[in-house]
Amino acid sequence: KLSRVRWLALLSCLLGVFAFTVAACGSDDDEGDSGGGGAGISGDSLTIYSSLPLQGTSKEQSEAVIAGEQLALKQVSNKVGKFKIKYVSLDDSTAQNPGTADEAQTASNAREAVQDKATIFYLGEFNSGGTKVSLPILNKAGIPQISPSNTYVGLTTDKPGSEPGEPEKYYPAQTRTYARVVPADDIQGAALVTTMVEDGCKSLHIFNDKTTYGAGLARNIERSAENQGLTVEGNDGTDRNAPNYRSLAAKVNADCFVGSGVTGENYVQVFKDVAAASPTVKLYGPDGVAEEAFTNPAEGGIPADVGARTKFTVATLGLEEFKKRNNAEAEKFFADFEAEYGESEPDPYAIYGYETMALALATLKAVGDKANDREAVYTQLVTNTKDRESALGVYSIDENGDTTLTDYGLYLIKDGLPTFEKVIKAQAGG
Repeated sequence: KLSRVRWLALLSCLLGVFAFTVAACGSDDDEGDSGGGGAGISGDSLTIYSSLPLQGTSKEQSEAVIAGEQLALKQVSNKVGKFKIKYVSLDDSTAQNPGTADEAQTASNAREAVQDKATIFYLGEFNSGGTKVSLPILNKAGIPQISPSNTYVGLTTDKPGSEPGEPEKYYPAQTRTYARVVPADDIQGAALVTTMVEDGCKSLHIFNDKTTYGAGLARNIERSAENQGLTVEGNDGTDRNAPNYRSLAAKVNADCFVGSGVTGENYVQVFKDVAAASPTVKLYGPDGVAEEAFTNPAEGGIPADVGARTKFTVATLGLEEFKKRNNAEAEKFFADFEAEYGESEPDPYAIYGYETMALALATLKAVGDKANDREAVYTQLVTNTKDRESALGVYSIDENGDTTLTDYGLYLIKDGLPTFEKVIKAQAGG
């Protein structure tokens, strides 16, 4: 078994082969609108772009997504029918804004995909805030998009937790071109609150990182808490540039605390300060902090004693759970991943990346000779993905682009790593 460092090094070598830089052939302001409306891509080569934060605290998760995507592509020998598939990996973060999607860089990535006339899929963003930027650009051009990790409800619906004008403002072409393979935050919020109720919580205090993801999820947690009878004693926004959060932490008097944010928004410090201020408070986090950069003290994560008090929700399940369900696709993923990278327990986001690419490839296969027709592809993706047997389980994509999967995994920290504990059954609004 290779160490995580060695398999990431191997992945970097692969990226040297797969990650091409495509020069933009227009100005930065040219978002373009060609390629939609059923216009076919000429030739027998199609391009699939990946756009993820490859710097900062999300680097390992993003590399896990890429490893999964490349594995799925390798399984079909980089080809669907008569079409060869070219894979281009882009970084949506910057040195000045690492660990998350930089808005300007994300817009540039989306425009690059638009300007490449062979683009047939765009896989990203990792962060919901990034997708708020890329989705309108790609939608206008008719480019199908799948995210491996977006959970913000407003990208697809106007359910509680969304903001005015959502989701319509993300679809200027007035047709749906976007899908995601993870349940939205109305489900995750319910899963977190369900866990807290099971743990005996009577009240909770929320901090959110003010991002699209963190603030939106916090609203969903509040709603679920109300529905399940928990008292919300506060929902405070945090500043990623603050040196510490001791003054905010002093306000926490609830028996349970939720940090609704991502590691890159200084959430290691948030959890450390809350844990120090309230030695008995139970700590909970979402998938945004379920990564080694947060869980492993050796990687700059929270101390082990804080980790022992912390639980997470993640939309994927453990290998043993998949085996109990006789999920052949999941077992194949884990076996092939270990054979390719020497890693038997990959970061949970590897399976998201794998299914993101697998869904894209299955969509292209389903439309046959029209795999070079963007309209045919996004119509198939959003309208005709039904009862798909995948590594994540059997699911459909609804008319909004949302998965019908609802199970969340409860994760604990063991040996510095997020480790699957059990399945959480939760429903939106619960």
